[in-house]
Order: sequence, then structure tokens, then C-alpha cells
Amino acid sequence: MFWQLTLLAYLIGSLSFAILLSRLAGAPDPRAGGSGNPGATNMLRVAGKRLAIATLCGDLLKGLLPVMLAGFLGLSVEQQSWIAVAAVLGHLYPLYFRFRGGKGVATAAGALLGLYPPAAILALTGWLVVFKLSRTSSLAALAALPLCLPLLAWQQPDSLLPMSLLACLIFWRHRDNLRDLAAGRERHF
Repeated sequence: MFWQLTLLAYLIGSLSFAILLSRLAGAPDPRAGGSGNPGATNMLRVAGKRLAIATLCGDLLKGLLPVMLAGFLGLSVEQQSWIAVAAVLGHLYPLYFRFRGGKGVATAAGALLGLYPPAAILALTGWLVVFKLSRTSSLAALAALPLCLPLLAWQQPDSLLPMSLLACLIFWRHRDNLRDLAAGRERHF
């Protein structure tokens, strides 16, 4: 059952709400404008607040639902964590969109919410504080992830390895943002 749920999580993660919603609404393809990233932040830039919020909710759910299903079916915390990684991998490298996906932050947040809500709340709080101070979404995302890992290590130690891998994947997907941040060229709101 673990492998079937892992595959299902990847396929669910591969649904790009940014692309699907922009097509349904007749809005510009997020991959063709702004940062070129099919995620909620870029949807805000290219399609407005309403579609950005819908994208954020969809991306959160595709991380949350597979983890909740795995928990409901009695899989261990470690197995649920690997299923979370599969959902985020689907978002990063979506099968349905030629493996060109987003950065995985909202999907990871949804998965984290399903695994251990206090860690998700801590990550969200960190994101909000850093965003308020910097007005930079990528910096806020990169700062929020490491905040929750010690809490997970303490409260959900079986999830630490998969969640650390997930954090590394998200840092990897933000490598251009890291270069831009270092050079002072990163976009601000």
C-alpha cells in the first residue's frame, strides 16, 4: 500500500493549479510571465490575487491530502513523510507538464500540516515575519523551512530524514533566487 500511495502522491503533486487555473480563467500562463514559476507567488504577479489564492489552496491541498490519507490508512509517520516528499516531487517535476514545475513551498507546507501541525504553524510564522521584514517571498520560504526541522526532530524524529531531504529539494529549486538574493537582484513585493 505504501508504494501505491507514494505513486498517487506524486501524481496528485503533478497537478499544477497555477497552469490549470490560468487556462480556466483565460489568464496568462505563469510559465511565460513574471518569474516563470508556476506557483502562487508568480500567479499573484501575472494573474492577480484571486487566482493566486486559489493556486495556494490547491498546492497546499495536494501536499496535505496524500499525507492525511496515509495517516488514515495507518501508515507510519516515516512512511507518511516519504509520501509527502513524493507529493512535493510531483510539484517540482510534474509528469503532466513536461517536468517543469514550481518550487514546492506551498505543497511542502500542506504536507507538513498533515504530518505535524505545530511545525507547520512555526514555519508559517517564520515565513510571515521574514516576509514582513524583507518583502521577499523566496527569502521568507527559505528561512521558514529550517525553523521547523528542530521541532520535527524532537516531536516526530521518524520524519526528520524525509523532511530534511524535502528542505534540500526546495533549497535546490530556489538556487536562482539565492544567487539573486546574494547579488541584490531578487524581486520584492
